Amino acid sequence: MRKTLRTSRAAHRSRLGARRFTAVPALGVATALVLAGCGLEYQEDICGAGEYPATHVGSTGSVCVSDGEQPPRGYTRYPEGKVPQQVDDTWDVYWRSHAVDENGDIVDAPEGG
Repeated sequence: MRKTLRTSRAAHRSRLGARRFTAVPALGVATALVLAGCGLEYQEDICGAGEYPATHVGSTGSVCVSDGEQPPRGYTRYPEGKVPQQVDDTWDVYWRSHAVDENGDIVDAPEGG
């Protein structure tokens, strides 16, 4: 009789463990849905704190430069008001197909970047 009781308890614990295991992903999904419903989105910054983005002259490349420093050779600051701030924001998308030439003019980016 005792052996049957232990088997029954073990089976019960196993079922409880399975419920806990499936509850964790369900909780994560529920949290994601609540956050999505609140309109909260994660947006990755182009550069870290204390940095600004600079664009490669004549192509779509970019680099992050420490505040107070000039862009490295071959790079220039983005035109004022057209600086990308977050990945996939309006200006980040725009600069994927445009570039600043050696005269500071905005031109279509060459094929392949």
